Amino acid sequence: MAKHRIYSVSVASVYPHYVVKAEKKGRTKAEVNKIICWLTGYSEERLDHQLAINVNFEDFFEQAPRMNPSRSLVTGMICGVRIEEIQEPIMREIRYLDKMIDELAKGRTMDKILRK
Repeated sequence: MAKHRIYSVSVASVYPHYVVKAEKKGRTKAEVNKIICWLTGYSEERLDHQLAINVNFEDFFEQAPRMNPSRSLVTGMICGVRIEEIQEPIMREIRYLDKMIDELAKGRTMDKILRK
């Protein structure tokens, strides 16, 4: 089965869209970074490096230092699909990130987004 094309898209090409989405709703780039670092275990410096080298989504998640075990608490619908039902691991990670950025843009508190 062919891989979904999002796997080969660079995170750096999508990242500005995450930031713009957040900033349009009064949130910050720092909050976007905090979500990404919480999810993946990347430090701010390593995140910046991954963005600078244009790593694709598949490699970004496969190389993540420590995927947060609480990420499974991120549930609900994203793009018409229930996250809990996504079988493909990389696609599920991408959708976790999408859902968390959506929650940020909708005004949810960081404690709730980070499942504290």
